[in-house]
Amino acid sequence: NRFLSRAAGKTINAIFTPHLIPMDRGILSTAYAKPTKSGTTQAEVIDVLKAKYAGENFVQVVDELPATKDVSGTNHCHITARIVQGRVVVLSVIDNLIKGASGAAVQNFNVINGYDEHLGLT
Repeated sequence: NRFLSRAAGKTINAIFTPHLIPMDRGILSTAYAKPTKSGTTQAEVIDVLKAKYAGENFVQVVDELPATKDVSGTNHCHITARIVQGRVVVLSVIDNLIKGASGAAVQNFNVINGYDEHLGLT
């Protein structure tokens, strides 16, 4: 932050998240947001995620940091959140070969045609 601030001529508060992961497949995503209210806690954010995804068959809100090995070969997405430097940091993992493309197509086909959402995906 010191060098960025010096270069910008003003205070810069950056969050840097390097991802160096030895893996054959999968995607780890990190997204950042400003909370809508001051003093937002990690537990509140997790509760919002749990409420949002409560009825979703293939999305699990997890308390621990998600790992691609836990969703490998599945149509599942594991997601969690942390509060870091006053920001919400959302982390999620999917198997990009299943959830990312083919699994999404099968899941959508099932929903559109009134089939069980899990058909062909478990």
